[in-house]
Amino acid sequence: MIKKMIFSVVALSALITSCSSDDDSLVLLPGAQTSDLTLNLNGLEALGDDFVYEGWIIVDGEPVSTGTFSSVTFPQTFSVNTAQLNAATTFVLSIEPAIDLDPAPADTKILVGDFSGDTANVNSGIVGDFSNAAGAFFLRTPTDETGTNNGNDQYGVWFGTPGMPPVSNFNLPELPDGWAYEGWVVGDSGPLTTGRFNVFNMADDSAPFSETSQAGPPIPGEDFFINAPMGETFPLDIRNRTVVISVEPVPDNSPSPFSIKPLLGTAGMETAPSTHNFMQNLNSLPTGMVTR
Repeated sequence: MIKKMIFSVVALSALITSCSSDDDSLVLLPGAQTSDLTLNLNGLEALGDDFVYEGWIIVDGEPVSTGTFSSVTFPQTFSVNTAQLNAATTFVLSIEPAIDLDPAPADTKILVGDFSGDTANVNSGIVGDFSNAAGAFFLRTPTDETGTNNGNDQYGVWFGTPGMPPVSNFNLPELPDGWAYEGWVVGDSGPLTTGRFNVFNMADDSAPFSETSQAGPPIPGEDFFINAPMGETFPLDIRNRTVVISVEPVPDNSPSPFSIKPLLGTAGMETAPSTHNFMQNLNSLPTGMVTR
């Protein structure tokens, strides 16, 4: 189950205070007057069967659920207690387990915005500020080397600057709890993971396709030699392929990249020591408008 946390509202990007399970003021009582809350959001993707989106309004510093949804077709309208809706200062959207016994919002908050009048413009600033996102990668196959370069560096991609050892060069924000970065290479059958990471100067959390005889360098990345998925032929030549850094919810039940992809790049023909720069992909960041 997604880890929960307590947080307070102090600004647009601030975290919200977790609700108390015995606070009757957060319950929509039968017969209470309700008003419409309309969500018109962009850039969200379907979460599958195990997770849902849940909206929250912040009333007197406390989160009040506005309901859950799975469809990412908008606009969508929800009935909310009128008094609470009128008093709301902020709207927050989180990702929650489909079966969730914890009444508090999860760590995976994806959109937030303060109300100005009857409208809240929401964005993903609660996940991170990607306006200065940058980085580079190089082609090399360190897990296939035994002291000398095998001359097949086109089969691996690593995120950083080559050296002894290579070093990270990401300019990315530290993510809050509930989120992790993940690298991808677009293969012949679709995106192939290079592993997840939250620390840039350490190896990532997995090496599904790298050789096992030699450890990789202390940065995220992957060689593509073993365990080829259906539709792929390994070793995989990375040259001229798309390379992606995404931001993923934790936990994540999808084998594909999440909608937040702050960095995109195309591998050129040159292998290490040459590097290839990522480009910003800020259009992938979800946004929207909430009206009451």
